[in-house]
Amino acid sequence: MNTFVALFRGINVGGHNMLPMRELKDILAGIGLQDIATYIQSGNVVFTAEQTDTAVLSQTIREAVAHSHGFAPQVLLLTAEELAQAAAANPYPEAGDEPKTVHLYFLEEAPSNPDLKKLAALKLDNEHFMLINKVFYLYAPDGIGRSKLAAGVEKALGVAVTARNWRSVGKILEMVQ
Repeated sequence: MNTFVALFRGINVGGHNMLPMRELKDILAGIGLQDIATYIQSGNVVFTAEQTDTAVLSQTIREAVAHSHGFAPQVLLLTAEELAQAAAANPYPEAGDEPKTVHLYFLEEAPSNPDLKKLAALKLDNEHFMLINKVFYLYAPDGIGRSKLAAGVEKALGVAVTARNWRSVGKILEMVQ
């Protein structure tokens, strides 16, 4: 069996695309996934599956949610190894003391032509970022709620992303280990 992390994007936000984790677990069990565990309501799921093709598995999950709830959320799948590698590569040690200041944006694929100059122009003096393979790391000590840099990541990178703060990454990593 293979261990995966599913990061759902855009569920349970502002009263839209509501999907309680208990119902999500039932949906995932219904398509044959096993050892299903969730972390908070924003759609972080760890599970095991025999399937190894993440694209097929992601599409199967999207279709199952669409069938039961009428919307097909973006589902980014990572292997347990990929999540561990992303955490190990975190360039911002500040994350340990202030886990809500560091965010990892997981990318659907490595960007072919990222506009890093645009992102540099958007950042505040105290914000820092780094793109490493399929993860965009953002240190935003004032939070990401009003950060123009945070708001511009997806467009500047040109690929779909979903972000998690360092605390969430740590909790999910504990779940897969």
